Amino acid sequence: MARGDRRAQGLARVAVVVRAGTAPMWWLGVVAAGVGVLVPGLTGRRIGVMAGAALFIVAAAVVALVRRKRYTALARAATRAGRHDVLQDRAVTVRAWRRGHRWWLLLAFAAALGSAFALPAAGGMLLAGCGAGLRLKAAWLGRLERTEDALLWVRVDWLAGNGGRPAGKAVKAYRSTGIAAGDAAPGGARRRAAALV
Repeated sequence: MARGDRRAQGLARVAVVVRAGTAPMWWLGVVAAGVGVLVPGLTGRRIGVMAGAALFIVAAAVVALVRRKRYTALARAATRAGRHDVLQDRAVTVRAWRRGHRWWLLLAFAAALGSAFALPAAGGMLLAGCGAGLRLKAAWLGRLERTEDALLWVRVDWLAGNGGRPAGKAVKAYRSTGIAAGDAAPGGARRRAAALV
């Protein structure tokens, strides 16, 4: 977006979009891993769990670290949100992401369950690792926001059709507000009631 374009826009919190997939991926992964442990599988439970632990660590690291340079560049170039910009509630952003990804999540869960017949628990642990990686990335964004003393927002119409990709090619720049704006704390977590008063 050009810096001169100051038309009012609907804005979603970047950290909230990133964090939206944490809980569903984590819990679906935990359930799939738990069910997978009950299946002996082709390799046996011990090998499956060990492979799953490795996949969990790798997935968490990759998801947490991917595109950090892009996020940092967009954050540094952020322009101040206008007084007429509409800040989207945390719940609306989370609901849009989860609704847009529901079929992908169901397919990932089914694949994690099916993989248990080859590597018990591994698929579920991989899915849980992706959720953990998103949580780590959101926490990193929270530290970035605290350092800059500003919350980062992205135009809703620049997000993907499924409500995700807050650092995708369509995103030209972020907007920023004061640290107290909106109903989500730095990092995208719910703001405590005391902080809202």
